[in-house]
Amino acid sequence: MTDTAFTTVLPAQALLGECPVWAEDEQALYWVDIEAPSLNRFDPASQQNQPWPMPENIGCFGRRQGGGFIAGLRSGIWLLDSEAQLDQCVARPVEDTSISRFNDGRVDPWGRFWAGTIHEPRDVPAASLFQVDTHLECRRLAGDVKVSNGVAFSPDRTWAYHSDTPNHVIYRYPLNPDTGEITGPREVFHQFPFGNGRPDGAAVDTQGYYWSALYEGGRVVRLSPAGEIVAEYPVPARCPTMCAFGGTDMKTLYVTSARHGRPEEELERYPESGNLFAMRVEVAGQKEPQFMG
Repeated sequence: MTDTAFTTVLPAQALLGECPVWAEDEQALYWVDIEAPSLNRFDPASQQNQPWPMPENIGCFGRRQGGGFIAGLRSGIWLLDSEAQLDQCVARPVEDTSISRFNDGRVDPWGRFWAGTIHEPRDVPAASLFQVDTHLECRRLAGDVKVSNGVAFSPDRTWAYHSDTPNHVIYRYPLNPDTGEITGPREVFHQFPFGNGRPDGAAVDTQGYYWSALYEGGRVVRLSPAGEIVAEYPVPARCPTMCAFGGTDMKTLYVTSARHGRPEEELERYPESGNLFAMRVEVAGQKEPQFMG
């Protein structure tokens, strides 16, 4: 296993830290806590974190061109203002929000917002992946998963990635590089063995390699464009949740993590669970697009 340089940069002790998004123009990292609902802005220079409490679970978000955000909350997909206040509900595609909510998502290279859901009983593949376009129209792109995660895009714009965490699998969909439309059926990108970590959130670097945080696996893995694991990086938490590239050169890899619902003995072994971690890497990540709607 590759030596790691992951260290805590923010002792957040988040219940369920997720969705780190680097704002290049601000040199700051936005992230959410799903279970202690908040949208946060972390400034690495000052090491200060600004939280904005949310009225319900927030699973994912993207920055919006011109200011504000688009976000997947339990009740639906919302536009938020620059102070993270709910402004406009775009869509409510989840029928029963008592057992399903929005989870992982991000803005694609064409300025659209992809957001997947989680079926909280995790007993049937009832979760879906939705897309909100630049006209604020919402459509369902895919289903047949239990927990939608790992949304990311290849730098040549020809692949969209998407994982189903309980089934330990990462899929990918072929894309038209000009329009971003899915052009064929999904295929298995990588199937992880059961019992050693499940693919959660992810990011893709400028070389097209996919970095996946393995929940209950205590590590981040880097997969080649062919789907082969080429490196593994231990994290000081058993449940890393999602990674994002940032920094002035986009060579700092940030990782969120969770402590919600974890056994006491695990938290004693991994007291930094819930923190925000970072390490320097050799390859730059892709810049995060903004929502164009």
